[in-house]
Amino acid sequence: MKPRILIPKVDPEAYKALGVLNTYIENSSLTKTHKELIKIRASQINGCAYCIDMHTKDARKAGETEQRIYALNAWRETPFFTEEERAILALTEEVTLIQNHVSDKTYEEAERILGEKYLAQVIMAIINISAWNRIGIATGMQPGL
Repeated sequence: MKPRILIPKVDPEAYKALGVLNTYIENSSLTKTHKELIKIRASQINGCAYCIDMHTKDARKAGETEQRIYALNAWRETPFFTEEERAILALTEEVTLIQNHVSDKTYEEAERILGEKYLAQVIMAIINISAWNRIGIATGMQPGL
């Protein structure tokens, strides 16, 4: 792929602005596991190879199992994920695929299981990784070998 724009170099203030949201998410009450599941699943849906590579490595370092990482795109078909994780993954998919809207069922289930504050943080985490995915894809970022 032909080299593309490096936003942090060309417009560091824009990149820094998104970094502020990222810092908020990283310092939120979301568990490391929940943050990484959101990042990996949204990145899979968006097709951002750079982010998939980065966040699967981060998840492994944080103790995530290979089995759960490999099964993440088929999470509904496995017994590997908790009720909280299932609510988060369902919401991640619907927010990421926003053209189909977020169903009342998914939203209400997530709110019931997670509570309002945690739900708000989950939604912001989904939005955050989706923005990073779009930067990665638009600028042609590639994972290293």
